[in-house]
Amino acid sequence: MAGTDKRKADAAKNLPEGPAFILVVPQLGDNIGAAARAMLNFSLTDMRLVAPRDGWPNPRAWKAASGADSILDEAQVTQTTAEAVAGLDFVLATTARPRDMVKPVYTPEEAIRRMRAHLAKGGRPGFLFGPERTGLHNDDLALADAIVTVPLNPGFSSLNLAQAVLLMAYEWNRAGDTTPPAETVMAADTRPANKAELLGLFEHLESELDAASFLRPPEKRAGMIRNIRNIFQRAGMTEQEVRTFRGIVTALTKHARRRALEDFEAEKGGK
Repeated sequence: MAGTDKRKADAAKNLPEGPAFILVVPQLGDNIGAAARAMLNFSLTDMRLVAPRDGWPNPRAWKAASGADSILDEAQVTQTTAEAVAGLDFVLATTARPRDMVKPVYTPEEAIRRMRAHLAKGGRPGFLFGPERTGLHNDDLALADAIVTVPLNPGFSSLNLAQAVLLMAYEWNRAGDTTPPAETVMAADTRPANKAELLGLFEHLESELDAASFLRPPEKRAGMIRNIRNIFQRAGMTEQEVRTFRGIVTALTKHARRRALEDFEAEKGGK
């Protein structure tokens, strides 16, 4: 999905603090770049790379990042996972594989809830992501406080690195979204239409439909009216929208009557 607004580039320099995303022995520069793109999509900036297989910097990463260069430019590079997590105090490892160790296992939603709570108390959390081919090793998992497992098809539960980063970044951002539901967003100079206003619209519209012989045959009129009213009830109209629609009905009917009168006069004059 396209949607980059370069005019907002300065705002991106002051993004809120989020968890570190630690890519352990990432194999392909393309996947590192795609992961950086996913992170910046969701306002996350702390990328840490542990011993990238093909070395660093890797030109293919910048190409795949599609403009998320700042994430790659500032990525921390270490040789061991222990170094990468040294400054963190709450680490969750993403893996779909069962391991022979006892650790709490969270869904993405629960993981994000706990991580946000930890960050709110001044903590420094982070996610561990394993290599594309093998996933995280037991030594890496031993450094984590808990495991995050995504409910996937048990017969095909492999995500590539960029997909896993995107999924966790999305969950992080979604949990912090304070946008009000669409139905509560309304211009300051209007309000929801009350039932009296809606009823006035219904009666106005129905009278004109009767005049146009639309609500026929008579035995179907009641059902047709209910259907029409339900359409407008579902729309969640504001009082301004009700007034606008009544104006539309008036304008259309006046125009139709004027045309009918003109046609009548023309026909009368032609006789």
